[in-house]
Amino acid sequence: MISKAALMVVAMETDLKLPEKISALTAALHAHFKVDASQLKIYGREDWTAPVASGSGAPQSMVICPCSTGTLSAIATGASNNLIERAADVALKERRQLIVVPRESPLSSIHLQNMLTLSEAGVTIMPASPGYYHKPGSINDMVDFMVARVLDHLGLQQNLVPRWGE
Repeated sequence: MISKAALMVVAMETDLKLPEKISALTAALHAHFKVDASQLKIYGREDWTAPVASGSGAPQSMVICPCSTGTLSAIATGASNNLIERAADVALKERRQLIVVPRESPLSSIHLQNMLTLSEAGVTIMPASPGYYHKPGSINDMVDFMVARVLDHLGLQQNLVPRWGE
């Protein structure tokens, strides 16, 4: 699931140009990541029949990365205006793991209150704040740090960044 805002951010911050139409987006992402349809599923913003829109089809874990403060607010208040928000709402109601990676700075009291609301509901709030103890040499190293932290919280093996003390 990719929001309209995410498509704009990807276009501004990377060399990757992603189309909005779901069929074209699916083909572009499959080609970019060199995966097939069994490895990567793409759902539209209002694909209310997607498995993630229902508790009976919800995955065990969900990560929203990056998570805008608008999406964070919608999740904290129970709004389900698009599939990302609905999937997060389902994760909460089904007591599944939900990780949000906000990328805003500075944070207002409203942002912090919404994060507290979500934290109290069991959501892991993981701001995109990479560590520097692994001495990153590039932006990719800092991205890898955040990806590694998310993978660690999901209980998935990763060899992107050594753990503290390794």
